[in-house]
Amino acid sequence: MTIRLLLVDDDPLVRAGLTFMLGGAEDLEIVGEGADGREVPELVARHAPDVVLMDIRMPHVDGLTATERLRAQPGAPEVVVLTTFHADEQVLRALRAGAAGFLLKDTPPAEIVAAVRRVVAGDPVLSPAVTRQLMTHVAEEQEPPGRPRRATAVGRLAELADREREVAVAVGHGRSNAEIAAELYMSVPTVKAHVSRILAKLGLNNRVQIALLVHDAGLADEAEND
Repeated sequence: MTIRLLLVDDDPLVRAGLTFMLGGAEDLEIVGEGADGREVPELVARHAPDVVLMDIRMPHVDGLTATERLRAQPGAPEVVVLTTFHADEQVLRALRAGAAGFLLKDTPPAEIVAAVRRVVAGDPVLSPAVTRQLMTHVAEEQEPPGRPRRATAVGRLAELADREREVAVAVGHGRSNAEIAAELYMSVPTVKAHVSRILAKLGLNNRVQIALLVHDAGLADEAEND
């Protein structure tokens, strides 16, 4: 299987560098490039990429807005945001919009290739340790006016069965599948099955969004204290 990549960055040198770095991977193909978020819908329709590597700061339509619009469409490709920041509020907005993760622009080429493969396989480009760090930043977010985030999150998690909720809370604390399996006395394949059902029931894109929802519901501390 060849993974089709779309590069969206307003800096032509960054695009050229990524093309050079990723060109040596036999299973990756760069099918198109864009310089602004407003080009994304047309480029995705034309090239049908599997993954979009998306810059955040662009002159007309930024990468966060482009990600939100793209991921709201059915059958949208995965999005990995490219950033010079490490887990700030912009990255959190991208993850809430459905991005599969983020990469720093100085990430070594081999790690970028590995991250793209992971995204296609359904794994977010965030380690459990980074997930924990992100949760710290979520705690600093202000509640949107008129949108009771906590009440909404609690209501959505109430849709889960008890065992699914336990798995969701463990994901919210940044535990890996293996750690969840050991903690809840189940096999890793069973954990993966629970995660898949949680994603389907709640209409989420990846386990990072599960973690954000659990934190919004005020259940991250529950995982810490159990």
